[in-house]
Amino acid sequence: MSGASAAIPLARVLAGMTRAGEIYDRLENDAVRCHACGHRCLIPEGRVGVCKVRFNERGTLQVPWGYVGALQCDPIEKKPFFHALPGAQALSFGMLGCDYHCAYCQNWITSQAIRDPTAVSEPRPITPAELVAIARRRGAQVIASTYNEPLITSEWAAAILGEARGAGILGAYVSNGNGTERVLDYIQPHVSLYKIDLKAFRDRVYRSLGGTLEAVLRTIESVWRRGIWLEIVTLLVPGFNDSDAELRDMAGFIRDLSPDIPWHVTAFHGDYKMTGPADTDVSILMRAAAIGEREGLRFVYAGNIPGAVGRLEDTRCPGCAATVVARSGFQVRAFRVTRSGACPRCERPIPGVWPGGVRHPAPPDPGRAAAVTAPAPSRG
Repeated sequence: MSGASAAIPLARVLAGMTRAGEIYDRLENDAVRCHACGHRCLIPEGRVGVCKVRFNERGTLQVPWGYVGALQCDPIEKKPFFHALPGAQALSFGMLGCDYHCAYCQNWITSQAIRDPTAVSEPRPITPAELVAIARRRGAQVIASTYNEPLITSEWAAAILGEARGAGILGAYVSNGNGTERVLDYIQPHVSLYKIDLKAFRDRVYRSLGGTLEAVLRTIESVWRRGIWLEIVTLLVPGFNDSDAELRDMAGFIRDLSPDIPWHVTAFHGDYKMTGPADTDVSILMRAAAIGEREGLRFVYAGNIPGAVGRLEDTRCPGCAATVVARSGFQVRAFRVTRSGACPRCERPIPGVWPGGVRHPAPPDPGRAAAVTAPAPSRG
């Protein structure tokens, strides 16, 4: 943006970088119902949704379009995806805005740009073709919608990821998981990899962040049922979401869906408006990982403290315990998954998206009931 336009309030600038949306219904009296996220906002004419970036203009839902608020090429392990093309580069882009307001957001500069005047982010005009050209120049095998909540900018992400697919580049979402079946139907043709933050397992905590636990659990199940490769991340905040009971509930939910879904437990550090809790130490990560393994998860990882968690950075065969991917932080030190997507020692299939497109196991039976409700908290 130029210096002159920088003086214009950001919301007004972004309102000029929109187009008519597609994931909504028109209602009476020029109102609309948005289905881009779990809030399903009813938006009267002239008003904005919870996300602050989707708004009703004379009965048409206007949605973000034609810019990025952040753009960077990263190792795919940083997203994190550990079972998708290890060592690949991912071109990560984000827009501005979010449907949550997490006090500890580590991407608050982009996600809270409209709500918080101290979050200074400038939109950079760009086209889907230009983004794909950048990815090709950088040798990126993946383009990821991240940094803000991608669900609320899904029309723009679909345009980019659709262009990327034509160039042989996989599309990814890095999301809070506050979705709807309507938005997942819309993005499914373009998204091969999906990371969801399971921030807690208590509905009261989710409501304090701006969402509900049930919406996230439904999205997790729906993504997995659709055959999109899924990995789940829980940022462990001491005293906030790290009790043994809550960790057991999280791990049990994931296991019941599939013990092959990777679960990443990662370390919190003070950020944005939450600087009171101590940073997560290694012992908390090790305890959480041990709970996940005891609950039957086959792939549990500990992150954000490279080199301090030993084998919990590596992928090991659940059959013979051989290390099939060795890592140090975001660096892959050894890759031993076979061309058929299996362990080289015992030939057991290793679930994931590997070079050549191998994916194990097959997604669940699509006829499986998708009724997910927020479970009652564990006692103890």
